[in-house]
Amino acid sequence: MGAMNGYNTGLRAREALERLKLGNAAYVNGQHFGDLSDARRLDTAEHGQNPYAVVVCCSDSRSIPEVAFSCGIGDIFVIRVAGNVIDNHQLGSIEYAASHLGIRLIVVLGHTHCGAVGAAIHHAPEGYVKTITDEVLKAIGDEKDEYKAACLNAEGSVKRIETSLEIQREESEHGLAVLPAILDIETGKVRFLREL
Repeated sequence: MGAMNGYNTGLRAREALERLKLGNAAYVNGQHFGDLSDARRLDTAEHGQNPYAVVVCCSDSRSIPEVAFSCGIGDIFVIRVAGNVIDNHQLGSIEYAASHLGIRLIVVLGHTHCGAVGAAIHHAPEGYVKTITDEVLKAIGDEKDEYKAACLNAEGSVKRIETSLEIQREESEHGLAVLPAILDIETGKVRFLREL
């Protein structure tokens, strides 16, 4: 995972959010401004990572946060899991990013046409898939509309993240913010469900 010494002296939550919004606008307009150069890759290898946001997202191959936010190497700390659900493994990664990398913005990025949300609504999966859909069902309740359910699921993951005492401390002492968002995989637009 690479670590920095001390806190990231970079972006506050509001600044990180604006950067993500600008990146998404660029992506929607067919542009990309993230630095993918050899020089950037070598710089991060030598000096470590310095991401400005955590993005927790689904493992769906159509939901790619580095692309949707027009990011370069080392810009965002990405945690992918089907249904963007949160368990102790994801929470540990988020706590690491907040306390050791000094990141001040965490985004839970759900998306339209999410297979995990659809499975939770319409099917009764078995095996380990059921552990994912059970978490989705906790967040969405009886909601049957897949878009509304995806929004509720992102909100539910935010609530789960905010149960962490470490995250609560980072929120109160360092201005950390946790926001839900939805990526429309047809248009590429990201809608933040809360603002700072």
